[in-house]
Amino acid sequence: MAPAKPAPPPDGKEPLKSEVRSDLRAGARRFGLVVSRFNEEICRALEDGARTCLLAHGASESAISTFRVPGAFEIPAAARVLLESGRVDAIVALGVVIRGETPHFGYVCDAVTAGLSRLAYDAGRPVAFGVLTVDSVEQARERAGGARGNKGWEAALAALEMAELLDGFFEAPRVGFRRLERP
Repeated sequence: MAPAKPAPPPDGKEPLKSEVRSDLRAGARRFGLVVSRFNEEICRALEDGARTCLLAHGASESAISTFRVPGAFEIPAAARVLLESGRVDAIVALGVVIRGETPHFGYVCDAVTAGLSRLAYDAGRPVAFGVLTVDSVEQARERAGGARGNKGWEAALAALEMAELLDGFFEAPRVGFRRLERP
């Protein structure tokens, strides 16, 4: 039995698309990889995964820019400035925070998560979260190309999918970024 056809909305307008089907092609979009230097070996593996994903989905080398910051805490500020510059259409944030013996881990994780989340909300552009928050170096390695895959690849894929989704909300294709308004 075929599913029932949904009734038209009462106002006669088409509902906002909630799903965009796509082959996840990068197209002309430009991507900014904001990468922490702290825990460099792991962060470079995440970066390699993200870059490989973007290239595999049609991005050109010249459309992918890497910006290095001292640590994960600095990622949101650099990502915001980068989006404001108009040089990129989407951000892939990459870093790792490893739990230690002090509350520092929680503060950094909370700040990075809140900063990137707010940036994505304020900007209305893709900001993908590829910051590992783990208990050990071994867990980080497993997620940066080891047994658990590469979270850098997954974050880049999320940026591609969100770019398709957000661009799909508009009648005409939109590639680019409007300058953020400061509160």
